[in-house]
Amino acid sequence: MTRPSAAHLIAFLLPVALLAGVWGAQLLGGLYPCEMCHWQRWPHYAAVALAGLGFFVPAGRERSGLVVLAALAIGVSGAIGVAHAGVEYGWWPGFTACTSTIDFTGLDPSERLAAIMRAPLIRCDRAPWTLAGISLAGFNAILSLGGAVTILVLMMRKATR
Repeated sequence: MTRPSAAHLIAFLLPVALLAGVWGAQLLGGLYPCEMCHWQRWPHYAAVALAGLGFFVPAGRERSGLVVLAALAIGVSGAIGVAHAGVEYGWWPGFTACTSTIDFTGLDPSERLAAIMRAPLIRCDRAPWTLAGISLAGFNAILSLGGAVTILVLMMRKATR
């Protein structure tokens, strides 16, 4: 098996790092994701799977194709991050209802209502955390779009050699 390229490593490690960050923020920091936050995660899961599969494929067109697909998935997450950040900053209206963390398993209707009234509502239009005025969605947009462009540029350079 040949050594993975820098583009391949970025295509794998960037979404792993971003997912680790958001899961850490959720599980350790208590920052529960809204629906749009979940939308940003799915392309990263796909990118991890695609780039991860590339480690088991011989170098060549198949591996390069997987890395490019991973880069595109990362870019999709970044685009969703732009949309979500725009909702948080009030640049445009949201696309979804807010979400909650309720488990209705085994609850009768009155218990369900009580659970709804007690549950925290996670709003898509409010950033629960910012750094220098940039929300998690904003950081995802910056890092994912920047990473996707970097991966694709590296792949184009590799193809022209």
